[in-house]
Amino acid sequence: MTRKILGKTALAAAVATALLAGCGGDDNDPTLDGKKALVIGHRGAAGYLPDHTLEGYRRGIEMGADFIEPDLVATKDGVLIARHEPNITATTDVSTRPEFASRKTKKVVDGVTEEGWFASDFTLAEIKTLRAVQPLPERDQSFNGRFQIPTLAEVLDLARSEGRRLNRSVGVYIETKHPTYHARLGLPLEDRLLGTLSQYGYTAKDSPVILQSFEVSNLKYLRGKTQVRLVQLVDANDVNADGSIDLTAPYDKPYDFAVAGDRRTFASLLTPEGLKEVKTYADGIGPWKPYLIPSRQVDANRDGKPDDLNGDGVIDERDRVLMQPTRVVEYAHDAGLFVHPYTFRSEAKRLTSDYKGDAKEEYRRFFRLGVDGVFSDFPDQAKAARDD
Repeated sequence: MTRKILGKTALAAAVATALLAGCGGDDNDPTLDGKKALVIGHRGAAGYLPDHTLEGYRRGIEMGADFIEPDLVATKDGVLIARHEPNITATTDVSTRPEFASRKTKKVVDGVTEEGWFASDFTLAEIKTLRAVQPLPERDQSFNGRFQIPTLAEVLDLARSEGRRLNRSVGVYIETKHPTYHARLGLPLEDRLLGTLSQYGYTAKDSPVILQSFEVSNLKYLRGKTQVRLVQLVDANDVNADGSIDLTAPYDKPYDFAVAGDRRTFASLLTPEGLKEVKTYADGIGPWKPYLIPSRQVDANRDGKPDDLNGDGVIDERDRVLMQPTRVVEYAHDAGLFVHPYTFRSEAKRLTSDYKGDAKEEYRRFFRLGVDGVFSDFPDQAKAARDD
C-alpha cells in the first residue's frame, strides 16, 4: 500500500496519545518464548527477485529465512495462487499480453475502485502463461518475465523440499488476501486453504505454517476449524508529520468491521483490551512497524514545512527522526501474543535518519524491543542483524 503524509486528525492524535502513554520500558525485553526472533522472507526475497515466485522463495530460504510468506488470492477456477493482490497488473506481465487485453476491467476491492487485470478472471492454466515482474521500479528489473506464478501447493512443496535439503524447518507464513472480497465473488479462501493444509498434515499448533489476515471474522472462522497459529495483521493509512497514526478510511479498520458498521479501528486492536480480545482467536499480531517505534518530521524553523534533513531535495523517511517506542509489544506479550512487525526494507530512502543508512541498526532496535519476528524484503540482512 502506498501511503502519503496527511494532516493529523483528532482520531489519529487520540490513538497516538493512547499508544505512546507511558512509553519507555526496558529495551532488552525478551521475545515471548525466550527464543531468537524469526526472520520471515516477505514475499520471498522481494528486495532481490520479483515477489511471490518459487525462485524468490528459494532465495529467501537460502538467505536464512525461517519462514517464507505467500499472499493468497483465488483464480477463476478456485485455485489458490501466490500474488500480493487480486489485481495482478503491477506484479505480472499481463498488461503486455494482447490475448488478455479484453480482460482489463474495474473492480471494487475493500471499498476502493481499482482498474486492471484480476486473478479471479483467469483460470490457473491462463495464470501459468503469465510471468512475474518486479513492482518497485528502483529494484532490479532484470528478472522480469522469467518466473511463473506459483500455486499454494507448489510453495508448500518447495518449503518442505528445501527444509529437507538444508536439514532445518522452513515454515510458510500465509496471508489470506481480502477475504470479504473473495467471499463476495463466490471464491472464499478459508476452506480451500484448510483443505490444502490438511493434505500436508498441517493442522496443529506446531505445524510449520502460520496464517494471517487483516480481517477479523475470517480468523475467527479459521480458529474454529484449525489449531495452526493465527495472526491478526494491523494496518493504517499513513503516519502523520508528528508521528501519530493516520487512520483515514478505508485503511482505518479491518474491512469486515467496515461492512458490519463496527466503529473500532486497527489501533483499537492494539490497546490492552483489544489485544486480550485478539488472544481469544489468534496467537500473535502483525502490526505495521510505526505502531511500535514511531517517527516524526522536523520543522525547526516553524515554516509549516518538513525540514530536508539530508539536503537532497526530497522528503522521505530519511527526513524523519525516531520517537520513543510504544508499549504495544509489552501489552501484546502480557496478553500472550507474539509480535511480528512489517515491513523491513533496506533502501536508504526507507530508513529513518537515526539509522544513518544502516538497515541492520533498524533490525537491532526492534530486536531489542522484544519483537518475536520481522517481515523483511532482505532476509539475509535481517538474519545477520539478529545473529550479530
